[in-house]
Amino acid sequence: MHEPPILKKKPAFSKLLLIFGLAILLGAEGYFGYQLHQLSAQQEQIKEDYSNINNISSGLFSVEQWRDKVAGIVSHQIRDFTLSPKQKKDLQKEVEQIIIALIDKAEALINKPKKTIDGKIKKFLVKSFVNTDNFRKKAPSLSKEIIAKVYNPKNKKQLSKVAMSKFDALERAEFLDSTVAATKAATEKIYKKYKASSNEELNNKLITTLSQIRTATYNYSFAMLGCIAIVLSLWWILRKRADLYATLFIMSLLFAFILLFIGLTASMIEVDARIKAVDFVVLGEHVIFENQVLFFQSKSILDVVRVLMSQPATDAILVGVLILIFSILFPIMKLSATGIHLLSKKKIAKNKIIRYFAFQSGKWSMADVIVIAILMVYIGLNGLLDSQLKSLNIKSDDLNVITTNNTALQPGFIIFISFVLYGLVLSTILKFISPHESH
Repeated sequence: MHEPPILKKKPAFSKLLLIFGLAILLGAEGYFGYQLHQLSAQQEQIKEDYSNINNISSGLFSVEQWRDKVAGIVSHQIRDFTLSPKQKKDLQKEVEQIIIALIDKAEALINKPKKTIDGKIKKFLVKSFVNTDNFRKKAPSLSKEIIAKVYNPKNKKQLSKVAMSKFDALERAEFLDSTVAATKAATEKIYKKYKASSNEELNNKLITTLSQIRTATYNYSFAMLGCIAIVLSLWWILRKRADLYATLFIMSLLFAFILLFIGLTASMIEVDARIKAVDFVVLGEHVIFENQVLFFQSKSILDVVRVLMSQPATDAILVGVLILIFSILFPIMKLSATGIHLLSKKKIAKNKIIRYFAFQSGKWSMADVIVIAILMVYIGLNGLLDSQLKSLNIKSDDLNVITTNNTALQPGFIIFISFVLYGLVLSTILKFISPHESH
């Protein structure tokens, strides 16, 4: 008499245990996905700031940057100006000849015939009391004193200040006012945001943070895939428990929805082309610009749709709508329809629309096409950037240019392609477990 209730309790307990266990696993996947989503957005923002602060327009193509670097070289060259003994001797001889030439010029002006009484008196006094030959004899010692004065550290410092004042005048030039002010304001804002005081300190902070984020995002990605692997393992373990098929399938769909959401919102591909180092030789000294970003973009599928649909061109809007429908809405409808088909009565399950989205919409969904397209774009773009950037590499005595291509697929791509494959597996499973389909 008591056996039937006991037999009924066992399946109910198994379902509750399965739901409880999968709910914990679903919560874990949701947590991993949330962290991945947040870190992906944070990484995109940090890289955007990094590309702005190191953009070629505010570095290699910045007049202010060149002014500062060249001014430093000029100041250094004047302070550390030295001559070899032979050069010093030749320069002293040149100065001596200039002094003699000035004396000759002055003597010629004095000997010039004077018409006024005042001029004649001055000429008489100079010729009487000034011996130009004595000055000529003193020319070597005078030239030596002049060279010594120039080499005096105090005078060299003063010359450096004079030279620097010419460069400082550039900062007050009218055509630089607006751009310099805007660049400085943007730079100071980023410095304040990351609590840095210089480009070098900021770059070190950002590179360290990005390295940590990259490691964490991949860890969360693999953790999500681990949850999916456990779900698929349960299908194999419970393959003979037909009473648990519906429960397991609905819970499996929830895992798919999380994969889809993260795959759509996390960055999928990152295009980063930069000049790693430019090394000029100016006045015998090196002028170096590092990590000059030429181009940077990081986009998720939803970002692409948003950008396309915000364009004024009709064709761009049309492409955005097509991606939205076939790569976002269709997968959502497909997942929903599979659940409805399995749980509903035969009349609803056999509904043409439900059956279409559950079993046939895959041929119209472009999710798998987008995965392949992004992969092909990555391969093609990566090869193109590599070849184009290599053509910029220059190595000579006066100029060295080293380029680098940091284009890479992001964890969002891994999650989205996992969703596509996982969706195909669920569709195959549904065909075997559906009570409304003939097997």
